[in-house]
Amino acid sequence: MRRAVIIFTAVLGFVLTSLGFGATSALAAGESLQGTLINAGQPVAGVVINVSDESGTSAGKATSGADGKWSVTVKGAGTYKVDLDTTTLPQGVTVTNGRPSLTLTVFEGAARNVLFPLGQAAAPGSKPAEPEGSSTADRVFDLIYTGIHFGLIIALAALGLSLIFGTMGLTNFAHGELITFGALGCFLLNVTVGLPLVVSGILAVVLGGAFGWFQDRVFWGWLRNRRTGLIGMMIISIGAALVLRYVYLFAFRGDTKQYAEYVAQPGMDLGIISVAPKNLVMDVVAIVVLLLVSLALTMTRLGKATRAVATNPSLAAASGISVDAIIRLVWTIGGALAALSGVMLGLFQGVNYQMGFQILLLVFAAVTLGGLGTAFGALVGSLVVGLATQLSTLWIPTELKNVGALVVLIVIILFRPQGILGRRERIG
Repeated sequence: MRRAVIIFTAVLGFVLTSLGFGATSALAAGESLQGTLINAGQPVAGVVINVSDESGTSAGKATSGADGKWSVTVKGAGTYKVDLDTTTLPQGVTVTNGRPSLTLTVFEGAARNVLFPLGQAAAPGSKPAEPEGSSTADRVFDLIYTGIHFGLIIALAALGLSLIFGTMGLTNFAHGELITFGALGCFLLNVTVGLPLVVSGILAVVLGGAFGWFQDRVFWGWLRNRRTGLIGMMIISIGAALVLRYVYLFAFRGDTKQYAEYVAQPGMDLGIISVAPKNLVMDVVAIVVLLLVSLALTMTRLGKATRAVATNPSLAAASGISVDAIIRLVWTIGGALAALSGVMLGLFQGVNYQMGFQILLLVFAAVTLGGLGTAFGALVGSLVVGLATQLSTLWIPTELKNVGALVVLIVIILFRPQGILGRRERIG
């Protein structure tokens, strides 16, 4: 009977959350491709950009304005080919990397930035650069890197969710709104206040940690002291997610926004792939943070106390550990990690009021796949989910790419119910 109640509640939570998504997603501006054409520090106007879908059907057309900016709204998430009409470039100007055609993936609810590096054409008599073809191998390597990059962003949020579940046993459906809180906080500080993006990101992470502490101090801690059941708290988290999402929508509206800095960067040629420097910096920061938090949980006294609370709160309290203080610290760390994930996700695909909710299912999948309550499991599970999500677009439409990650989750859980790094537990 208890298992039936849990399953029913989980299904009810999914339905309610889906209804919240349906009610608000109609207000979003949708997906688009955009960019700014610059040559020698000056905007380039009058250049024609053509966009087509995977079938070759035209999806839109734009001409760069006096500020060099252009934008094409597309019909939905998917893979699109962006062609710069080189005949409309000013005389003596060319695409310096020899790639006037790019094949890019647009994520749901996101505005994808497209970069065409412009410069002076080669001198007469010199050998022109040969265009690089968009072969299947090139796309595979690009998807592998994108999957790892996306997986590291998911891992930050998944680690915070895993810590909260491990210490409280709470399946927090409002965790996606913590991700959005970090992205919107960074956007507010960077665009509205005018602070540098790096400073804005750091402050947004601090605010995310404070928001997590505040939630447990005022809300979740109060429910815990009243001995509210986990199922009741899970349903409350669904309501909290809907409330926060509508607050974000009211305050920031439904369109996708961009930070004021590092929106478009020329890619660094790494041989098999070309990667923007900002993505490499985000990868390094994510790896360092994940390793530091994971090692702190396994090697410090505070980490041992956290694991003791996760294993047996009553015994931990009897041993002199302040259970409430540990759980509050976990909420602080979880909020900060979610905010950092949001900042990076905003830099990766733009800032939107429902961006956290859109990846929440993948975060849950990563935590379950890696092993509930395990720190390194959240990292491994996130990388598997990120790679499965991106590589699946080689065979299925981009709109269905999340299905690939969920299929991998189902297959692995069938053979290893405790997850990749989880431990078997005896029940009864």
